[in-house]
Amino acid sequence: MSWRVAKECAERKFGSAPRKQIIMFLADKASDDGSGIWCSKGTIQRHTELGETTVKRAVRAFLKEGILVEIGARTCKNGFTVVYRIDLAKVEELEPTAEPEIETGSTVAPVQSGPGTGATVAGVPGPPRPPNHPKTIHKPPTRRREAVKDEEAEKILAAYPPDRVRGNAPIGLAPTTLILSRAVSETCLQPSAVTK
Repeated sequence: MSWRVAKECAERKFGSAPRKQIIMFLADKASDDGSGIWCSKGTIQRHTELGETTVKRAVRAFLKEGILVEIGARTCKNGFTVVYRIDLAKVEELEPTAEPEIETGSTVAPVQSGPGTGATVAGVPGPPRPPNHPKTIHKPPTRRREAVKDEEAEKILAAYPPDRVRGNAPIGLAPTTLILSRAVSETCLQPSAVTK
């Protein structure tokens, strides 16, 4: 496996996605000089998930173009496998995939190391920091909330067992709580309910 050969093949255009996929698979099997590739077309087909005729057609085209060179054969269980070499000189002649660097004429300002001084428009500097800077001083609220005491809630709370009261009762109980507490207080305060 050669990173050098794989990098060279990855940076070139081979004409189609299947051709690129096949050459990248072969480059992964190659030595640093591009030689030592001995995998059958069936193995290439299984690993690239391409069709058999697509693999055969691409390998034939690579051989005709001189990108692949047959350098021998190796015996295997089905007879023999052809040993290939990728001609790196031919690969380097192909069109690169990288976009050409185009000068636009604009320059990028370097990163400032110090604190910002705001935007400069027409030579006039802007404010030293934006208005929503985290050091903005927040004003306290202008209105005070006053609690309204409910006399009926105070009566219910007075009837509640003192060991169950925690501090001050919340002012303005929910309507269902008021109805329930009225019903409890009325039944508890009636003498007939106690004797039953």
